[in-house]
Amino acid sequence: MEQFSEFLVPFIGLKDGLHRFGFKIDNKFFEGFDFLDFQKVNIHVGLIFEKKPTLLELNFRAKGHVTVPCDITTEPFKLPIVTDYKLVVKFGSVENSDDDEILILPHGSHEIQTAQYIYEMIVLSVPQKKVHPGIADGTLKSEILEKLKDLQPQEKHISDEIDPRWNKLKDLLK
Repeated sequence: MEQFSEFLVPFIGLKDGLHRFGFKIDNKFFEGFDFLDFQKVNIHVGLIFEKKPTLLELNFRAKGHVTVPCDITTEPFKLPIVTDYKLVVKFGSVENSDDDEILILPHGSHEIQTAQYIYEMIVLSVPQKKVHPGIADGTLKSEILEKLKDLQPQEKHISDEIDPRWNKLKDLLK
């Protein structure tokens, strides 16, 4: 975890109150997690760190973009990332990281590793289906998109005339 040393926030020497930290996230950050789904990453994460006598509040805010392939055409496009995450850190006798909003650290801890929380916040903000914006507005010209249009089922013209056999059945209702 040495590659994430810049995301280690020591809080033992901080005074009670608000403190601000900033992190620049790029491809190297995600390579540390063996996550290679993003082609280009440019994200700034701001951390507002509030130290209180009995707990810590961490408010993360990420803003930037990642380049990902479209799930329909495989064309790469810039996907904007804007997301928030709040974490409350309490102190107890046993460390607990089961809850995603409350972290319990053992008494005597003096720093918190924020890399995992930043990673999860960004990855979970990416939609499950990534569609190039040019598909919706019709500006994307792609060979794959043209092939998909050719393979789309054709609409059949349905006649407005009713089969005369059904008319005979209507007579039974009277």
